[in-house]
Amino acid sequence: MKMKYLKLLSVLFFAVTLSTCVHVAAITDVSAQVAGALGVIDQDTANAISQSAQAIGRAAEEITPEQEYFLGRAVAANILVSYRIWTGNPGLTMYLNRICSAIAINSPRPYLYNGYHVNILDTNEINAFATPGGHIFITRGLIACADSEDALAAVIAHELAHIQLQHGVKAIRNSRITQAVMITGTNAAGAAAGMNLVDLTNVFNESVNEIVSTMITSGYSQSQEFEADTTALALLAATGYDPSGLVMMLRAIERASGSSSSGFGKTHPSPAQRIANVERGLNQYRVQDTRSYRQARYATAVR
Repeated sequence: MKMKYLKLLSVLFFAVTLSTCVHVAAITDVSAQVAGALGVIDQDTANAISQSAQAIGRAAEEITPEQEYFLGRAVAANILVSYRIWTGNPGLTMYLNRICSAIAINSPRPYLYNGYHVNILDTNEINAFATPGGHIFITRGLIACADSEDALAAVIAHELAHIQLQHGVKAIRNSRITQAVMITGTNAAGAAAGMNLVDLTNVFNESVNEIVSTMITSGYSQSQEFEADTTALALLAATGYDPSGLVMMLRAIERASGSSSSGFGKTHPSPAQRIANVERGLNQYRVQDTRSYRQARYATAVR
């Protein structure tokens, strides 16, 4: 009978490790304490299971806007180890930030802890990155592919969508939960009380490295890229930009990069795949075509 209850508690504990729900952790905590009080398991084991559940519950809590910002700043610093900020045209940088502000203010998440910021990377590589907390980087090579403000807005909307959908943060949550399990699981009969400062620092560093590797080396999953494109269409339409600007931008990238294994070709689904996904959602948006009014300021900003 004792073994039967131990197996039950093991299943409950395993369920917590697979869930980000704090309520499930609380249930496991209570179950362990009740089992200990009834003598089904010894009190030390009950306490260890309870402390493990509490630690995992804390790991599953929402990341605060402040944490998201400082995490994103660390990711941005790592990106700038490989790329330099381009300062050759401050007016163009300001122009991109104004586009970003217009899109953000018309989005479901207009404000962040320290706002949204766009910078240009000094490389001909065709790529763009967005870190948690609002940092957006666009390469000179990608800007050169655009032939209108709406195309540039599409790039920014896609990266802003990654931030608002918290694609980077979701990976961090998984990492924090995994680390909590490792920390508490190594002392099944002891008094592990959760993550100390050293543990948290290690989790933070590992999480930053994971996001940087994802953005620069492997890229987000195909489903996340498609989700960011679909969200970008809504953001563009809400701001008054032509959502088809995303299709135009993807076609330009396809012409410029071809079958390149670097930049977008390395970290994103093919432009053809993304175009097919975007075109399925374009029909639901009816936006007046006002691109001609923006062409003069686009030409002034990018020349």
